[in-house]
Amino acid sequence: MTIGAHLEEFHGLPVFDLPEAGAGGELPDAAAVAWRVSCATYLDEGEEDWDAAFARFLKTVDTRRVRALVVGGWEEAYETSSAPVVTALMGANDRLTALEAVFLGDMTFEDCEISWIHQSDVTPLLAAYPGLRALGVRGGTELAFPPVRHASLESLVVETGGLPAEVVRGIAGSDLPALANLELWLGTDEYGGDASVDDLAPLLSGDSFPALRSLGLCNSVIQDQVAAAVAAAPVVARLDRLDLSMGVLTDEGGAALLGGQPLTHLRELDLEHHYLSEPMRERLTAALVPHGVRVVLDDPQDGEDDGDGDVWRYVSVAE
Repeated sequence: MTIGAHLEEFHGLPVFDLPEAGAGGELPDAAAVAWRVSCATYLDEGEEDWDAAFARFLKTVDTRRVRALVVGGWEEAYETSSAPVVTALMGANDRLTALEAVFLGDMTFEDCEISWIHQSDVTPLLAAYPGLRALGVRGGTELAFPPVRHASLESLVVETGGLPAEVVRGIAGSDLPALANLELWLGTDEYGGDASVDDLAPLLSGDSFPALRSLGLCNSVIQDQVAAAVAAAPVVARLDRLDLSMGVLTDEGGAALLGGQPLTHLRELDLEHHYLSEPMRERLTAALVPHGVRVVLDDPQDGEDDGDGDVWRYVSVAE
């Protein structure tokens, strides 16, 4: 997934930007699109803030039919958390009665760098919307996700340049019996990504999330360690898609994947943005492609010389 452009599709629906105040024009069927409500993160005098845009959305759209909502930017997102946005969404749960999906923080680097986006505790959204099926969050600063139970959530995606270990433990410790897709961007410790493979243990054991079929542990500076843990993880046996893309995956991690449990049952193994040598790429494709596994491999990253003779390897998304 790219963060260089706003979402064009969410929850299987095209994203439609709520027009500016006074713009006029015919609106689409409320159930046919994912509605994007946003404002500039740097507001000029007289510009509409997010609360005003959301209030106008509630007045002009048939909220009883809205299935998906994308929250774009809010004012001063680089220092103001999403807590007021979460509170506003919670307060509208009696009007957004058909809501199935929320994405919180659809901002590009031009709006606000991903590691500057200030989030908050997002789990009250799950309590307010027991029928929610998909939740996406971008930004890890101040993000909180204490363990929670939710019977309906099928997809959880958390995109960060650094995912705090406490958040990883909260997600892994949650009771989400319907969760089929989980994608975590673990990031780097420079931006708060201090999770270790030990924090992933409850998830990898297979005891959590009995419906899980697609797992993404992405964008990690410790991708080799993640790959080694995944290679022996019981949860992998029931997956049909495994995503280890966007991180610092080297031949050490590739060898761990080849030396671990069979991966030939997978439909797809995504290793895009990697540091694998050509021989290792050939070994991986030779071991999996003949079994019908789609192995996603692009050209390897080069890294950068730090001036002392060492090569600095980087994740796909950090700041």
